[in-house]
Amino acid sequence: MTILDQSPQTGEIAPVGKLGDRIFGGLARGAGILILVTLAAVALFLLSEAWPALTGDVTVLDGGDTLVEYIGPLVFGTFLAATLALVLATPLAVAVALYITHYAPKRLALTMGYFIDLLAAIPSVVFGLWGITVFAPLLAAHVYPWLEANLSFIPLFAGPASTSGRTMMTAGMVLAVMILPIITAISREVFLQTPRLHEEASLALGATRWEMIRQAVLPYGRSGVISGAMLGLGRALGETMAVAIILSPADLYTLNLISNQNSNTIAANIALKFPESSGLEVNRLIASGLVLFAITFAVNAGARRIARAGFSGAAG
Repeated sequence: MTILDQSPQTGEIAPVGKLGDRIFGGLARGAGILILVTLAAVALFLLSEAWPALTGDVTVLDGGDTLVEYIGPLVFGTFLAATLALVLATPLAVAVALYITHYAPKRLALTMGYFIDLLAAIPSVVFGLWGITVFAPLLAAHVYPWLEANLSFIPLFAGPASTSGRTMMTAGMVLAVMILPIITAISREVFLQTPRLHEEASLALGATRWEMIRQAVLPYGRSGVISGAMLGLGRALGETMAVAIILSPADLYTLNLISNQNSNTIAANIALKFPESSGLEVNRLIASGLVLFAITFAVNAGARRIARAGFSGAAG
């Protein structure tokens, strides 16, 4: 049997001399390097293809907008849709994760966890079709008129209310359903890792189950919930087909969530316009894709940093 040789002076583990271990280590290292090379290749491709739009005069294209004027409303719409989805999905995901881990019977918890994870396997185009054929008419008939009649003093619901349901709120709700499995799964795993002694100590001091969750479970899992929410945000930022099917886009800045005039998202704009584009217009679309790549990379990197810092603190 081969054992690890640990140095008493430094505590470092010496490399194992077995051929199989060296091969496996080399393959694992190569896989990691391949991921980095692929990521760098994607970034280089986007930068090279977007360079003519970044350095040339794009005002000659339709609309005469500069690149910043063209991408600005798209970035705004992307963040608006993703933020709305995050606000709607995170509290529900945390509640579902808490129910599965601390309230539901074991068999029901396993069943619920299975079906929630199954949501992640549904293609986005199916969510889009469901949203536009089922969700949108329901909201347009019963929810949006009420919001306009009672809450129109809030800019988010100023109206006029859409009669088709092709609004930013519909898109945000569908995106919320799509990112729900990601946030729920991460929150569930973090809540299950709460030290049992912490929970028992809280209950022994006379706390109710909810007080125990508030005192022991939620503080321990806070960083995991935040990182899961940011990973869900990254998914919502890059969603394409569901948003393209639902939204009725316009190139403008608007916070109105229930109107037919909506800010478009970067991914949906690329999907809708790329087949008919040519020349500098393609470079402009790729430049917007480069912006989305940078935003998504930054969000996911931030999520990983928060998760790593939180788990390190919990372990300490």
